[in-house]
Amino acid sequence: MIKDITIGQYVPGDSFVHKLDPRVKIIISLVYIIDLFLVNTFKGYIFIIAFTLLSIIISKVNFRYIYKGLKPVLILVLITALLNIFMTDGKTPPLFAWKFLKVYKEGLILAAFMVLRLVFLIIGTSLLTLTTSPIELTDGIEKLLNPLKKIGVPAHELAMMMTIALRFIPTLMDETDKIMKAQMARGADFESGSLIKRARNLIPILVPLFISSFRRADELAMAMEARCYRGGEGRTRMKQLKMTSRDFTASISMMVLVVVSVWSNTWH
Repeated sequence: MIKDITIGQYVPGDSFVHKLDPRVKIIISLVYIIDLFLVNTFKGYIFIIAFTLLSIIISKVNFRYIYKGLKPVLILVLITALLNIFMTDGKTPPLFAWKFLKVYKEGLILAAFMVLRLVFLIIGTSLLTLTTSPIELTDGIEKLLNPLKKIGVPAHELAMMMTIALRFIPTLMDETDKIMKAQMARGADFESGSLIKRARNLIPILVPLFISSFRRADELAMAMEARCYRGGEGRTRMKQLKMTSRDFTASISMMVLVVVSVWSNTWH
């Protein structure tokens, strides 16, 4: 399951989505996330689902990657749905009642919306990293943060830290998987027992994982220093970011989705 986490992974390709300007993809992703929480009708989510499926098809990303990205959060989604179902009070008579447990129509609707939001939130962020290389993400974030330099915000440093953090998510997951397999070969048990016991058994993994993380960070810093890396002012780029017609097409498509999906809130 650890290897199923797709956030931070990049799948090379030459699709329409891969060729989009990283700044446009970042802004579209942010607007997409905001739209997920603005829409409060199932009619609106029909447009969001259609837009998401079309984006995945156009990006030529295998649906297997999308499914793998959802697998690790299925338990979280299930817990969220159950909490909303049983913790939400309604104005109508309960659909189901047993002792202190009551299920209302309002709870089922709220749970459905929360599940949809979580699922498509994961899909949207996964699609961004799957179609955008770490270098493009760095350049895109830095360009978007450039106006904040006037008030002293270190745009390049922030962009670099955010991109390195995303890039090392799959690396740390692989490292965790290796440590778990090494300890299981020595007799460690991570799968049996109660949930609390299994959580305690995971504690010994943290020490070697932290040591490995600090070692990787030190190696990365040494490698950047050895190559005389100096970010920020005066840094040149092999590929300059330029807006093209496909970027305007994608932006207009996103605007249409937001307008139609939010407008659907007023439909009866």
